[in-house]
Amino acid sequence: MSNPTLQLDPKTTALVLIDLQNGIVAMDVKPQPSSDVVARSRRLADAFRAAQAPVVLVTVGHIDGKDALAPTLDTPAAAAAKPPAGWSDVVAEMNAQPSDMRIMKRQWGAFYGTELDLQLRRRGIRTIVLAGISTNVGVESTARDAFERGYDQVFVTDAMASPAAEAHANTLKYTFPRMGRQRSTEEVLAALA
Repeated sequence: MSNPTLQLDPKTTALVLIDLQNGIVAMDVKPQPSSDVVARSRRLADAFRAAQAPVVLVTVGHIDGKDALAPTLDTPAAAAAKPPAGWSDVVAEMNAQPSDMRIMKRQWGAFYGTELDLQLRRRGIRTIVLAGISTNVGVESTARDAFERGYDQVFVTDAMASPAAEAHANTLKYTFPRMGRQRSTEEVLAALA
């Protein structure tokens, strides 16, 4: 089955980039390295800015650690030391602009407990173009929340990655096709032009 041609209206479409920050981009990710994810995300952000479409830079961080999730888990994350200074800062390669919307989340998804939905709706956004790190955690969690809120979504599959290639592939195979459309960076750029 072929993908229908993608068309994006800059007046109703926003680019939402997940966790392209120093502490996350430093991870070893697959199937493409974080440097490729950032480079493609930068191209997307530049094109969205040029089209006067919103660019949303989502980062994860905590005030004092007491606001972090701490449920009982079968596979807990390794005990983390206090993050170094700048851990939550958007990587310099993204060339963040004053016009970019900044959202700080405190868990996986970018909607819960933030003003993301409010800011998108006030701007008339109906379609979200989503990318970032990691595919099966922050990106997928945000996608699920966006789906439940009724947004159309486009997943930029070559502008996302995960610590495990299998986890990335699983999300692309089983989850994203049920919530939106999957396209490459080049297809999204062409659709916005």
